[in-house]
Amino acid sequence: MRIAQIAPLYEAVPPKLYGGTERVVSYLTEALVELGHDVTLFASGDSVTSAKLEAAWPRALRLDPTVRDAMAPHVVLLEHVRRVAHEFDVLHFHLDYLPFPLFASMETPFVTTLHGRLDLPELQPIFDNFQDVPVVSISDSQRQPLPQANWLNTIYHGLPDQLLTPQPHRKPEYLAFLGRICPEKRVDTAIRIAAQSGLPLKIAAKVDKVDQDYFKTEIEPLLSMAHVEFVGEINEAQKPEFLSGAKALLFPIDWSEPFGLVMIESMACGTPVVAFNRGSVPEVIDHGLTGFICEDVQGAVAAVQRLDDLSRTEIRAQFERRFSSKTMAQNYVDGYTALVEAAQRPMLRQVAVG
Repeated sequence: MRIAQIAPLYEAVPPKLYGGTERVVSYLTEALVELGHDVTLFASGDSVTSAKLEAAWPRALRLDPTVRDAMAPHVVLLEHVRRVAHEFDVLHFHLDYLPFPLFASMETPFVTTLHGRLDLPELQPIFDNFQDVPVVSISDSQRQPLPQANWLNTIYHGLPDQLLTPQPHRKPEYLAFLGRICPEKRVDTAIRIAAQSGLPLKIAAKVDKVDQDYFKTEIEPLLSMAHVEFVGEINEAQKPEFLSGAKALLFPIDWSEPFGLVMIESMACGTPVVAFNRGSVPEVIDHGLTGFICEDVQGAVAAVQRLDDLSRTEIRAQFERRFSSKTMAQNYVDGYTALVEAAQRPMLRQVAVG
């Protein structure tokens, strides 16, 4: 099957540091190539892939201070894809609703994975107007604000099996917070949980420009506490050591997280997750197996006391069963096939499996 993956241009694929959507696009693209499909990745020119790379912009916008209008490169990207759309069996967009107006009337089937929050009121008229456009959710919880959308499937994110692995030489000694510092991720709550648990907390997190004021006023004063260590942003190669050295990953979110990639990154390292019961958490965490789902700080503190009840070997095994990139890719292929069959178009290239 000839498949186009169309990524955002804000980060390279895979991203050099933080970048959830672009990271998932990379995992999916590589897994599709491994399955034998003919894949073209439309992304920034500094991306690295085993697929064919179509550079829609020279480098990631985050690393290009000369670009002041980030939408302009994305319009160029969409037009580039439109001109070659007939060369593909299916187009897979990761650009939210941007492709809807341009591609809704085209013959080539396309699908969009919605990676972000969908509870914003301004999204309602968009999905009212494009109720036939097929979309994929990354959790069932994510769908709730948009029942009118044309949901093709829910497909959970996956990681390559050997990307993040347990590091047996690391003795778990601290609690960990990984990701991005912003109000809804509640690193301040993680600091409270660690303090009441009597354990040190290591924070490996990115601070976006939009969250700089929040970080300076609300979080930075807390980093001087004796039990807190601010590591800063880390890359993928550093994550196995960081997560394997943690007794648990704290995920005390204060919003309906659509998926939460850090949860399965932690599970890949055999590290349990202590998470608040919001958004996708009950779909990702198997309570009492890969971590604990809590309602508040007190529940999280109690969960930390029970971490020894969990098997880190079994946590890793459950990750392999549920959240491998190969499983994710095969689920998408099933969706692509359904779209192509519905469009009654012959496939441009059949894949010989096995």
